[in-house]
Formats: sequence, C-alpha cells, structure tokens
Amino acid sequence: MPYIPERKPVVPDPQAVQEQKRAEKRRKILRLSFGILAAAMAVYGAVRLITYQTEAASSRETSRELQQAWEEAGQAAEATAEATREEVKETPVPQLPSPAPETAAPQTTAAAQADSGRLVPAAYPDNPELKMSDRFRELRKKSQYIVGWLSMEGLEEAVVRKDNTYYLDHDAMGKKNSNGAIFLDESIYLTTRPYTLILYGHNMKNGNMFGRLKKYRESSYYYKHRVIRFDSMYEEGQYAVFAVLEFNTVPGTVGWYNIWNLASDDRETRNEAIRKLEERSACGSLIDVQAEDQILLLVTCLDGDTERMMVAARRLRDGENEQHLTLKME
Repeated sequence: MPYIPERKPVVPDPQAVQEQKRAEKRRKILRLSFGILAAAMAVYGAVRLITYQTEAASSRETSRELQQAWEEAGQAAEATAEATREEVKETPVPQLPSPAPETAAPQTTAAAQADSGRLVPAAYPDNPELKMSDRFRELRKKSQYIVGWLSMEGLEEAVVRKDNTYYLDHDAMGKKNSNGAIFLDESIYLTTRPYTLILYGHNMKNGNMFGRLKKYRESSYYYKHRVIRFDSMYEEGQYAVFAVLEFNTVPGTVGWYNIWNLASDDRETRNEAIRKLEERSACGSLIDVQAEDQILLLVTCLDGDTERMMVAARRLRDGENEQHLTLKME
C-alpha cells in the first residue's frame, strides 16, 4: 500500500472566525428587524383598514340620519301646505270689483342692473327676505353649519359651510371622520343669490362624498344624469351639467385652469372662463351658458396633490326642464 502523507491541519484564523460570528449575528438581527417591521406593517394595515371601514360606516350612518331628518321635515312641510290649501278652499272669498288696470312695475334683474360690465349682487327672486325653510330649520338642529342639500344619482348629502379645512376630516355633524363632508367654499355667502356656488368633497374609493364624480367622464353617464339638485337655506334649484374638467391648480403648469375666474363679478372675465371650460370639457354639451347664469361647481381631488376634477352645471332657467333646455343653437 502506498504511503499517503498526513495533511497539515488547517488552523482557523481567529480574526476570521470572529468576523464570521459577527456577520451571522448581524444577519440574525437583520432578519429579526425585518420580521418586526413586517409584523408592525401588518398591524398598521389592519388598523388602517378597520379605521377606514369604521369611518366609512359612520359617514354613511350620519348621511342616513340627516337624510331621514330631511325627508321627515319635507313630509311635515307638505302636510302643512296641504292643510293650508284645504283651509283656503273652504274659506269663502268675497267678490270685490276689479281694480282699474295699472302698469306693472318693471322687474329689475341682475343682468339689467349690471353696471360697467360687472355683475351686481341680486336678491332671491322668491325669497328677498331670506326666510329659511322649515326643512332647514330641522336640519340645523343637527348642525348649525348646514346650509344646503345636494341630490344627484346615488347621493343625498347635507352641505355645510364653516371654513375650507374643518370638513376635510369631520362629517356634517362635526364628528371626526376622514371621509369629511361636502362643504361650500368659505368665500361664498348666501345673503344674496351667488352667481357661482363651489362645493368640495373627497374622492372616496368607497363612493362616499364625491367618489362618484369620476363617472361623469363617461358620456353615457353624463347625459343620463346631467340634472343635479341643490337646495340652499333660501332657495331650491336644479342645475344641468354642461362641462366636466380635469385640471391642475398650479399656475403655468400643463392643464392649469383658473377656477376663480368663474367666480369673478366681471362679466367678460366670467364669460371667457365659461368658454374655456366648455372647450376643455371631457364631454361636449350644447347647453347655452351665459355670464349672468348661476353656476354650480362640484370639485374633488384626483391622484396628484394639485390635480382636481370638476363637474360644472348651470341653473335651469324659468320655463326649462330636463327634457327642454336652452341650447347654443337656439
């Protein structure tokens, strides 16, 4: 048998052994840290999901409570009005001689009052004394900041007004909620009929608030649901959608649109803003819109911090309805 020399045993380098141990220790710490981080993220995600679902449910419950109050107050008001009509029917009306014909005083409209191309404040035609309806008296027992009611497909919501930040994370009754509420811009007052009403609401994925506005990108939905109802404390109103716009709020950027030109009291500035809005609208419309028309703007956020979506509607004029609207060609 051939002789095989013994191999010299390899003596590990003490420094290398220590480095290996330290590396293994670092790997264990890293694995433990990743495990803790993953667990923390899972817990955080679960908490966020539960909070999201809880707040969404709370938001819907607030909406239901206010809607019930709105409907009950409406029913009570209708019953009172019906009783009044019956009472008038039963009360004999004395026959008086017809007065001599008089020349009726001319009706002064906001357009007729416009001076130097500016739109002047105008009183509500049917409510110059600002009498609040019984429905809103009942609603404001729930929250003194409720100033309106918005009705559109799949949405019945109270509209509040306080400032432009509070209702970003509070519901219409003042409870903390990330769904927020639909609120009127703080710069708009209702003591006279506003030419422009700007309402804000979150674009919630669950459909709450203005989560449904993105449906107006589709022409079929746009034409099927183009009439929106907004009642303020002092006046009822229906509005026909005439433009849908996605825009940027930063001046000079691509897609920028100056929404505040629509709220200008300068007729030329406002008219130009309306024309630009129509030109950039995602859905075409033949509805006639003029500077003196009252306009309702529904505004919500999109993915970017400065990206917005807006649905613009014009108040129905006297004699108009959903089937018969004044068109540009007329």
